[in-house]
Amino acid sequence: MTDSPARPAPLADPHLVYDPLAGDGPKDVVVLGSTGSIGTQAIDLVLRNPDRFRVTALSANGGRVALLAEQAHRLRVRTVSVAREDVVPALREALAAAYGPGEPLPEILAGPQAATELAASDCHTVLNGITGSIGLAPTLAALEAGRTLALANKESLIVGGPLVTALAKPGQIIPVDSEHAALFQALAAGTRADVRKLVVTASGGPFRGRSKADLADVTVQDALAHPTWAMGPVITVNSATLVNKGLEVIEAHLLYDIPFDRIEVVVHPQSYVHSMVEFTDGSTIAQATPPDMRGPIAIGLGWPERVPDAAPAFDWSKASTWEFFPLDNEAFPSVNLARHVGELAGTAPAVFNAANEECVEAFLNGVLPFNGIMETVTRVVEEHGTPETGTSLTVSDVLEAETWARTRAREITATTATAEARA
Repeated sequence: MTDSPARPAPLADPHLVYDPLAGDGPKDVVVLGSTGSIGTQAIDLVLRNPDRFRVTALSANGGRVALLAEQAHRLRVRTVSVAREDVVPALREALAAAYGPGEPLPEILAGPQAATELAASDCHTVLNGITGSIGLAPTLAALEAGRTLALANKESLIVGGPLVTALAKPGQIIPVDSEHAALFQALAAGTRADVRKLVVTASGGPFRGRSKADLADVTVQDALAHPTWAMGPVITVNSATLVNKGLEVIEAHLLYDIPFDRIEVVVHPQSYVHSMVEFTDGSTIAQATPPDMRGPIAIGLGWPERVPDAAPAFDWSKASTWEFFPLDNEAFPSVNLARHVGELAGTAPAVFNAANEECVEAFLNGVLPFNGIMETVTRVVEEHGTPETGTSLTVSDVLEAETWARTRAREITATTATAEARA
């Protein structure tokens, strides 16, 4: 009788520390998406902990060059990059205004590949806070270069799961999403064999408790009124449809190598418990803090050490009520659809994500009704069918599938809008 082959370690494992560049002094960090929500909070954390972290480079899309220049000056970075080459003159002006006479200005990189180049630069940790599937290339570059990856760009795993798993070494990825950082910490309480179930919590968004019929006429303003978190419009709409939870289920499966049927989603309106792990002895370990992303960011940058006072703690002397509800899969079909595409694997998750991004944009522009987002995404996924790439997935496969999904989503959306206009 032969022993069965050992299973590979999960991508994210709190028991393993990937630290090839360990040494004295602060960790050198590259921040991708520095002017976004994750990036600005990460920089706040770094500035409050100069003995622990030092930012060497910043990357942004280019829409907020004044803020980027201010960040570069405060952090004294070596390099800044922007994805938009057309904003380089404005960035140069902003840097000249932020820096004093005689102060050396940082190097400027520009173009679609600039963030990817920075991700492979000399540093200890790359924080990928880019939004969208454009974050995949920097994720792959950071992993290939041997950097520790603090991953806030969930799309990297969603659209390129096999590509990421093929490159990542055990412990090399530290998740920064509040839910996955919570699971990461709770998993430290037991061994992999002890885990029975992962429980991902959802705030329920602004439409918790509403039926599918109730959601037919909700407005963009309604969808953007998140009760707990302050986020960008795309992520906020994803929270309203619960697409974000569907993506997180796929991400949890890939990060922790737990089957989809052992990953549950529950609604927790207060957003105090960020996720839980149920162990085989019946114990459940929950990670809880007031809603604040600086805690997960600190885990991503500092692990295996904790950063003192990274985020607020609870005042246990005050009474509070924490509620948990089952997910309404009829009103919010996105989670089950995400499980389906996650099990299909290959290019199916990329199709799901790209179609959703197009549909969210159409909703924000008043072209598609709220319920039309998931109806259209479901149709695109069904038309895509079962992917044939399997474990041989390539970046070209992902890009081709995304392009098809975006085109098809636009076609369906345009047809729907025309039909409604005639009605």
